[in-house]
Amino acid sequence: MIFVIQRVHEASVTVDKKIVASIGQGLLVLVGIAKDDTEKDRDFMLNKLLKMRLFPNGNKPIDKSIEDINGELLLVSQFTLCADCSKGNRPSFYDAMPPDEAKEFYETFVQICAKRYPKTKSGIFGAMMDVKLVNFGPVTIVLDSKTHL
Repeated sequence: MIFVIQRVHEASVTVDKKIVASIGQGLLVLVGIAKDDTEKDRDFMLNKLLKMRLFPNGNKPIDKSIEDINGELLLVSQFTLCADCSKGNRPSFYDAMPPDEAKEFYETFVQICAKRYPKTKSGIFGAMMDVKLVNFGPVTIVLDSKTHL
C-alpha cells in the first residue's frame, strides 16, 4: 500500500458536482493498493496512519497524531500511486491491484478504519473525483508499506 498523507485545514471530494465527503482539520490520505498487498500491509498502514505525529503542539510543529487532536480523516482511493514510470512516457499500472479486488480491499480498509477511528470519511472507489484541500503547513508524507514493513 502507498499513502500520500496531507495535513489539511479542510478537504472535500466531489463526484458529479456533488460533495460526497468533506472534513475540517485532519488528514487527507490518497490510498494506492498494489496487487500483492495483504492484511499485513493494511494493518501496518492503518496503525502508522493513526499514530503518526503530524500536528503541532505548542512550539513543536510536528508532535501530535490525528487521534491526539481529534481530527478528521478523508480517504481517497488512487490506483495511480502504483504507477511504474521507469519505461517510456506512459505509466504502467501493472503493479496496481485489479479493480474488483482493489474495490473490496479498499472498502474493507475504510470499514476497519472507520470502526477504529469514527471520524473517517471516504471518496467513492472508481469514481472520477475532484479533490479539494487546504494544505496545512504544507505537510505531505509518502508512506509505502513495502519499504516500512
